[in-house]
Amino acid sequence: MRTVEIRVPATSANLGPGFDALGLALSLYDDVEAALTDEAGIHVTVEGEGAGEVNLGEGHLIVRAMRTTFDRMGIKQPSGIRLHCRNRIPHARGLGSSSAALCAGILAARALAEGEQLSERGRFSDDDVFALATEIEGHPDNVAPCLAGGLTVAWYDQSGTPHMVKLTADVRIRPVVVVPATRLATETARGLLPKDVPHKDASFNAGRAALLIAALTQRPEPGLLLAATEDRLHQHYRAPAMRATANLVERLRAVGVPAVVSGAGPTVLAFSTSDTQDLIAPEVGNDWHIQQMDVDPVGANVQFPETR
Repeated sequence: MRTVEIRVPATSANLGPGFDALGLALSLYDDVEAALTDEAGIHVTVEGEGAGEVNLGEGHLIVRAMRTTFDRMGIKQPSGIRLHCRNRIPHARGLGSSSAALCAGILAARALAEGEQLSERGRFSDDDVFALATEIEGHPDNVAPCLAGGLTVAWYDQSGTPHMVKLTADVRIRPVVVVPATRLATETARGLLPKDVPHKDASFNAGRAALLIAALTQRPEPGLLLAATEDRLHQHYRAPAMRATANLVERLRAVGVPAVVSGAGPTVLAFSTSDTQDLIAPEVGNDWHIQQMDVDPVGANVQFPETR
């Protein structure tokens, strides 16, 4: 029984104006041990986030991603799969937990299949991994930084194929996540978005998204990040589903902290610099968990224990 170990980072998508395009990998991780076994059936154990809640059989998201990957690689489904998950990424909080699980499952299946020389169609490339993860997730803004690390820009070409580029964020900018106890399903948040938006709002966000790339990758001038994280496309439409989040973002921004909704929420992401790092905690209160993080530079990591 060969085992593969996968580490996948939490991610924050949108980053304010970069709706469905920008993403950031964070230094908070889920660890997965996966193995193919001769013993028939699915055996899943979970520690941490989701323990006692998530499906422990065929419905587990990592198992489903592995099954889909084996099909795409032209491999006969294994008789048995064994998983042990150590989860630290909060579920349904806008920190990419589902993207992390999907990426872990796809990478585990690829590594085990290629390690056992089971593939009949040749190597499953990194582009294939990204395309499949995007297909299952529905959009690429979380899976891109999860796989590649750093700051990513993702888009589709005219044929519908997803692409991404990876950028290096300025190390002087530290992401701070402020996580509430409450959860919010991505489907609920996305369902509040209108089908059309005013042209002036789309133009506004295009400019702010471009400015945000400059602000995150170059030494920002004071106040530049605050302007660069303004948004008119999604956050105020979703506010009715997460009033506490919207109010916290407003309070932080009022004192000069560049704060946005992380992904679909309800977590708040703040970009901390030496000028603003002491301004965050006084605005938060006791109902949130504050955690300062680094930008994860490498993304998903795959290792075989026997080769370490």
